[in-house]
Amino acid sequence: MVQGRNSSRWCGEHQPKLIALARVLGRAHTRARRHAFKEAREIDALLYTFNATPSDLRDGEKEATPSVVFIKDLLVAPPPRTRGRDGGGAQPVDDEEGGATVEGTGSGFVWDSLGHIVTNYHVVAKLAGDGSESHRCKVFLEDSTGTSYSKEGRLIGYDPTYDLAVLKVDVDGDRLRPALLGTSQGLRVGQSCFAIGNPLGYEHTLTTGVVSGLGREIPSPNGRVIRGAIQTDAAINAGNSGGPLIDSYGHVIGVNTATFTRKGSGISSGVNFAIPIDTVVRSVPNLIVYGTDVSNRFY
Repeated sequence: MVQGRNSSRWCGEHQPKLIALARVLGRAHTRARRHAFKEAREIDALLYTFNATPSDLRDGEKEATPSVVFIKDLLVAPPPRTRGRDGGGAQPVDDEEGGATVEGTGSGFVWDSLGHIVTNYHVVAKLAGDGSESHRCKVFLEDSTGTSYSKEGRLIGYDPTYDLAVLKVDVDGDRLRPALLGTSQGLRVGQSCFAIGNPLGYEHTLTTGVVSGLGREIPSPNGRVIRGAIQTDAAINAGNSGGPLIDSYGHVIGVNTATFTRKGSGISSGVNFAIPIDTVVRSVPNLIVYGTDVSNRFY
């Protein structure tokens, strides 16, 4: 009984301190719960990305595929077809292209409903050449019903520093499916990604992989350095250049641009790179309006 009185007396004397302590502990517990909830949301988002189901992947691909285009660089006036002793010579003439020579192929994606197509500069570099040879560009598209068609592509802007270029096709807006643009700001190493393009001429090929690294530096066509590139092990081969790198939701997070190949094989080594979409978003509007990136307008 005496002990109980002493305990009651002690509690009474220290009641204000106990109440203050309880409040502090309560606030700390609330902050801990909020922090834990935030971390749980981030973990759930990351796990979802890692464990995208086949249906998730199909939905993302379904959204992105109609936005991807196949690009042919054509030489209108090819040189005479001659053959050396080894059987080599000029590139074969493509009768489907009106006798023009296919100089190269690549990929791209629909930027907007006005007919702007984003691709790599090195895919269409000959269109921006010295004019000694007559080149034209043919763009193969797909509408929302899955019907394929082709249009002439006009080069309206390019930036070798970031290996980007913009083509323009004259197509009714309702036949175009602009790509869904994401962001490269919140990417994490290890998250799933997918490359869509036309490697070796096989249209709408999808390869899967993960983001292998961030903030890489790769050389640009004019010898400068492209900073902040995304590294991925999603296979990128000849013809993939200019196509989109997408996330599990079908949002474009980069533009496929380069690969390291095994020496003497021409086969991707699994070390591939894409220009981050945030860089593309900053550059493309200037290419559409001015024909070049704003940083190059006065050089």
